[in-house]
Amino acid sequence: MKNSIDLFQNELLEKQVFNDIIQCNESTREYGLKLSCEDVKEIINTRNIALEKSGRIEFNGQIISKIIEAFCDSPYISQYNYSDTINELVEIFYNYKNETLDYISDDELIEIMEDKFDNYCQGSLELLEGRVLYKIADNIKNGFKDYTNLDNEKD
Repeated sequence: MKNSIDLFQNELLEKQVFNDIIQCNESTREYGLKLSCEDVKEIINTRNIALEKSGRIEFNGQIISKIIEAFCDSPYISQYNYSDTINELVEIFYNYKNETLDYISDDELIEIMEDKFDNYCQGSLELLEGRVLYKIADNIKNGFKDYTNLDNEKD
């Protein structure tokens, strides 16, 4: 009985997440961005895999919508790369949520990701993940007060 309740609750959450992401199309339209139903299913699948790999649990499913809202005005995202980029960002988010030891909030991590993606990384997901967020996580683990400082100097 408990498994059927958990399955039902999971299906309700999945449906809510799906609807929330589809609703984002209203605000991303002005940037020429739209996710299809298939895109949304793929992004949710990416989220589920990332949650499983990172050993995390999500209760409200709002992270994807927050990522979409934060990144939709990026000059480095077009309809051509939109779905793939959101997929990558979702995966990167959950990985670095763990790597930063939950020291920073979801919103702050998304804000940092968006700022560094648009500015320092100039749209490079590889640079964002492999250098910038790696350095920030390392700074947090080493107790640096200004953990967003990408230089090697102590503060």
